[in-house]
Amino acid sequence: MKLFERLHAGIDSAVIPWMGRNGLFLLRISIGIIFFWFGILKFFEGLSPAEDLAIRTISAITFNLVPEKVIIYGLAAWEVLIGIGFLFNIFMRETLILLFLQMLGTFFPLFLFPDEVFHVFPISLTLEGQYIVKNLIIISGAIVLGSKLKNGKISSAL
Repeated sequence: MKLFERLHAGIDSAVIPWMGRNGLFLLRISIGIIFFWFGILKFFEGLSPAEDLAIRTISAITFNLVPEKVIIYGLAAWEVLIGIGFLFNIFMRETLILLFLQMLGTFFPLFLFPDEVFHVFPISLTLEGQYIVKNLIIISGAIVLGSKLKNGKISSAL
């Protein structure tokens, strides 16, 4: 048993400091990749699995006053800007605000289209519902990164 405990201690002493040095950077880059990638897809009709639901949601909350192309290209640009902010660690205060506003919008389908996001309300989610609820992780990650905001950038120093 002592050997097993020493092995754990040795691994912990190497891995935990590495996580501390690299975790915030990797979290920032990961969120940046997700937003950039998902945003770029929305510029090309039919490539984003979220395109239809996003258009219908934004149409509903804007009372169908905004044309579909404006909605999808606007959302695409919004997400790409968030991605660029995270990837290059620039304008992070503004980037975080854009992210939190966008994330707020992603939860509207839970209320507007419950039959499409739940197999069985409120416990069994459809794939679209899972796509929405996983955003809780992104929100939490953004909160952690926001706690490290200094002079408009995310500081990786702990």
